[in-house]
This record gives sequence, structure tokens and C-alpha cells, in this order.
Amino acid sequence: MRRVSQIKPMGQFAAAIDRVVLDADDRQRRRAVLTGESGAAYLLDFAAPVTLRDGDGLVLDDGAIVQVAGQAESLVEIAMREPADIVRIAWHIGNRHTDMQVVGDRLRIRRDHVLEDMLRCLGASVTPRDESFDPEVVAPHDHAQGPAHGA
Repeated sequence: MRRVSQIKPMGQFAAAIDRVVLDADDRQRRRAVLTGESGAAYLLDFAAPVTLRDGDGLVLDDGAIVQVAGQAESLVEIAMREPADIVRIAWHIGNRHTDMQVVGDRLRIRRDHVLEDMLRCLGASVTPRDESFDPEVVAPHDHAQGPAHGA
């Protein structure tokens, strides 16, 4: 099995020998065996978790590149009439600890009928989409610095 030695961001590599298609959850890993479209297996084994983005390149020990592709997921795109209202909407989404992607002046989340109803009640336009999902990376935090969630 070939081993991944590093990750190159989209646009920083030329040609890829294979492609792995992963949803957003599967693109956040420390250790995993990934299967390319060719059927080949690749070992991802880093000291700390990594977040792979749609379009990134996995550099193998021999220098070959395997491209990461985001799998289409069932999402909704959220828009507001007034740009400032998107901050209020983002707060409500974040308050529910929901993964979210910022795309220009719009937000995307995974389909959830309860959240979709709440967003409509807040005046948002909610449009279903099936696309790759690249949510914001969770900022690291130290639980020793403050109260734990659920405490």
C-alpha cells in the first residue's frame, strides 16, 4: 500500500495519477486507508488530524499525486436580502454547533428540515443543492481554559 507523505493545496501540483472521492466527514482524518477510483489503496497516517479540501493533492512517498475530490452531499444554500443579516443567521447556525461553509455572501449547511424551517422563519432564502461540502475548519481550543460543553 502506498503511503501519503504530505498534502498540497489545490493549484500547487500538476497532474494526478488517481482520485479519491470523499465526503466532508471523511476528509477530516488523522489515519485512514483511502481507496482511489482506480481501486488502489493509499495510507493516510499523520501525527495530528488533517482537513482535506476538495481539489487538494495527496503526495505519495514516490512523489506521485492523488487528487482529493469532494463527494456531492445534500445541502442547502442560505441567502438573505440584507448582507448584514447573514451575520445573525451564521450566529444561529453556529449556536447549534452545525457545520457551515461560507460561499461568497451565502452560507451552506447539510440538509436538516428543522434548521431549514428556523432559517425561513428568520427571513432566509433556503435553496437545496447537491454539491461538495467544505465546511469551515473548527478552530482549536483548549478545554482546560474554560468550562466544558455540557458541564
